[in-house]
Amino acid sequence: MSTRMQRLLAEVDQRHFPNPPTAAEELAAFEERIGWKLDEDLRAFYLHCDGAALFMPWPDTNFWILPLAQVRRGRVAIQGRDEDANGPAKWYTLVDLQDTDFVLVDVSQKHDGRYPLRDGYHGTFPDPVHSRIIASSFSDFLEKALASGDDYFWLSGSTLEG
Repeated sequence: MSTRMQRLLAEVDQRHFPNPPTAAEELAAFEERIGWKLDEDLRAFYLHCDGAALFMPWPDTNFWILPLAQVRRGRVAIQGRDEDANGPAKWYTLVDLQDTDFVLVDVSQKHDGRYPLRDGYHGTFPDPVHSRIIASSFSDFLEKALASGDDYFWLSGSTLEG
């Protein structure tokens, strides 16, 4: 695990609301069921905690990093249908932002061994212009979210375009 992830996870432990860790067997079962492997950042996070609420406890949090059991295709979570017309098959929910809005992990792309994260606003999903990349990796997202003061940092224009 990178020192960056160690620092971020320590902050989650100290100031936020992490769940207990995922067992290695559960993680392997998730990867088998879902059909893709977690990248280094996500693996470190889930072996440390199986989801977390940032800033406020669930259900009042703006940032609820989902437990592995609740990660699913974005098109199912947002559109309610698992069909190509309802969005890409390789965009998965990762962070619940309330009201059917999500941050999605895009497993169709991998840069430097990590998956980018996308805005999953239900009002414009799956339009790729509006479902833009908001973080180059989970550690990038987590760092920005923890520094945000509980605001959706990507809405202020400080995004990474994809």
